[in-house]
Amino acid sequence: MRTINFKIPDSVDLDDIDITMIVASTLYEKGKLSLGQAAELAGFSKRAFAEILGKYGVSIFNYPASDLSLDIENA
Repeated sequence: MRTINFKIPDSVDLDDIDITMIVASTLYEKGKLSLGQAAELAGFSKRAFAEILGKYGVSIFNYPASDLSLDIENA
C-alpha cells in the first residue's frame, strides 16, 4: 500500500477520520476498492465501515444495474 501526504487548509472543518472516510468511501463507490479494501484503508472492520457509509452518502449496495439484470437473467 502506498502512502500519500497532502496539506489541507485549517479552514476545512474535517478531522483525519472524516478525510480518510471520504477517500475510502469515494474509492469504494467508484468501484476502485472492494468493501474490505476500503474498510482497511479507513481503519475499520468491514461491518463498521458498512454501517458508517450512509453518513457519507454512499450506499453499501454498490451494484450496477447491468450486473443486476444479468444476475436476474441467470437465476
